[in-house]
Amino acid sequence: MLDAALTHLVKGIVDHPDDVKVVARSNSRGEVLEVRVNPEDLGRVIGRAGRTAKSIRTVVNALADGRNVRVDVVDTDA
Repeated sequence: MLDAALTHLVKGIVDHPDDVKVVARSNSRGEVLEVRVNPEDLGRVIGRAGRTAKSIRTVVNALADGRNVRVDVVDTDA
């Protein structure tokens, strides 16, 4: 459910919504949601001084109902 909500959020702010991919993984510290976008949209998702990414993380954590969830924006060029 969280991955679908995150996908919807990110698709709403990028220029290439078909390139948005969210992968959910679990580790010992909780759930990790990796966001991959078109390299041209990376700056748009991160935002000025990381404000957009922080806002996305805030919304996802509010939807997580107390579960430990981390959102990582992955640079596909690296």
